[in-house]
Amino acid sequence: HVLIVGAGVCGIALGASLAELGVPFTIVEKTTEIGGTWNVNRYPGCGVDTPNHAYSLSFGPRYLWPRYFSRREDILTYLLQVVESAGLRQHIRFSTRLMSARWDDSARQWVSRLQGPDGESELRSRFLVSAIGQLSDPSIPRIEGAADFTGVRFHSSKWPEGLPVDGKRVAVIGTGATVMQLLPEIADRVKSVAVYQRSPQWSRPIPGYSDPIEPGAQWLLAHAPYYAAWFRFNMFWRYGDGLLKTLKKDPEWLHPERAVNAINDRHRREMTDFILSELADRPDLVPKCLPDYPPYGKRILLDNGWFRTLKKPSVELVTEPIRRIVSNGVETADGKRREADILVFATGFKLGEMAARLGITGLGGRTLAQTWADDNPSAYLGLTVPGFPNFFGMIGPGSSLGHGGSISFQAECQSRYITSCLVQMAERGIDAIDLRPAVLDDFLRRFDAEHETLIWSHPGMSTYYRNRHGRVFTVLPWRLVDYWQMTHDADLGEYDTSRAVAAVSS
Repeated sequence: HVLIVGAGVCGIALGASLAELGVPFTIVEKTTEIGGTWNVNRYPGCGVDTPNHAYSLSFGPRYLWPRYFSRREDILTYLLQVVESAGLRQHIRFSTRLMSARWDDSARQWVSRLQGPDGESELRSRFLVSAIGQLSDPSIPRIEGAADFTGVRFHSSKWPEGLPVDGKRVAVIGTGATVMQLLPEIADRVKSVAVYQRSPQWSRPIPGYSDPIEPGAQWLLAHAPYYAAWFRFNMFWRYGDGLLKTLKKDPEWLHPERAVNAINDRHRREMTDFILSELADRPDLVPKCLPDYPPYGKRILLDNGWFRTLKKPSVELVTEPIRRIVSNGVETADGKRREADILVFATGFKLGEMAARLGITGLGGRTLAQTWADDNPSAYLGLTVPGFPNFFGMIGPGSSLGHGGSISFQAECQSRYITSCLVQMAERGIDAIDLRPAVLDDFLRRFDAEHETLIWSHPGMSTYYRNRHGRVFTVLPWRLVDYWQMTHDADLGEYDTSRAVAAVSS
């Protein structure tokens, strides 16, 4: 029996694999519906910044995407379709939260404490899987006076249903992917919106970002043999593996202050020219919008009218540091106060915690939070940790993507690895596996060495991919096809095993 925490993309992918294998499982989901981030995030303009044909799963009924970059509503509808076709809903306990889990070594089981609609309960399972990923715990910066704000205040992932913004004064803290989607949606409706920016972001122009897929292309995707699979692969290559080689540091490159190699420098010129053309009539915005670090050094963003929106009369881009939040607005370091009725923290998520915040206790009473202390979580293939038998954390440290691809692809790779472990254990009569520390140590040496060759470890650059020690700990340094090979077939020789269960006879 497998207990899966979370009914987002990862939980759905693994649940479908387990259902196909006939392995019993339970998914607990703290909200009232499936979808994970696509159920929770409801801010205006919410959608994918990965082509949705690459964001989709390789199995299940084909979905007729209306656009190449679809909105949240279509993503959620698609995931609901997958859940229904795989028969997963009967395995899901909604409004149920994992409060804690501890490994019972004598019973070779995880003992989980759940809080649900009918109160507290205990569930014992052979395996425990965290499918909450990395982007599930909102990060809100500590800013003086935040509690004194008398208007509506929230994190972007908690956008209130039906919140009226028309004619309101809005303050948005942050300029990441969320705000690039949000701002163009509300700029013409609000009285004013002040966007508080810590650092500018590189943004790629995507012609047709919001356009519907034309009928001819829809016909090909629906009817031409292999076309949809080829198109999906093409998206992975163009936005993923084909890009990674351009993000390698060239030790002979003479201008590391602006790029890491000649191709990266060309990307910089192209994106700079785009920004200058978009802001040709607003030269005052150029210094605020032109980054000083190499392109792709932070998560690359897709332009959907961002620079044009910044020029609108209702919009102000503020680059002065925030001094404090006051009862009716935000005060910056220059002493200026901008009034606001609505305050939005678009400030990302706590990436350093991941599954550690679930209250998981492994061998010897050691918790995952203790193991991942000092803001430096690590896991073999982003999945397993020594001292936590039969535990997997999907999209754990080092397995999210910085160069392209999608969480759906990673979820399927990791589901394959987990089920490979389960099948081999069943066939060989093994009831518990615990990763050997030396395997993790060797993996981390290779992981860190590979990152030293890539743009995300470029000196003098801050990004949420790196911890406070400067180590890149969140994103994968290898190609998608490399990770697919790494996770395709588990090697149980990398684990300490227990053989208390009788071997399965053929």
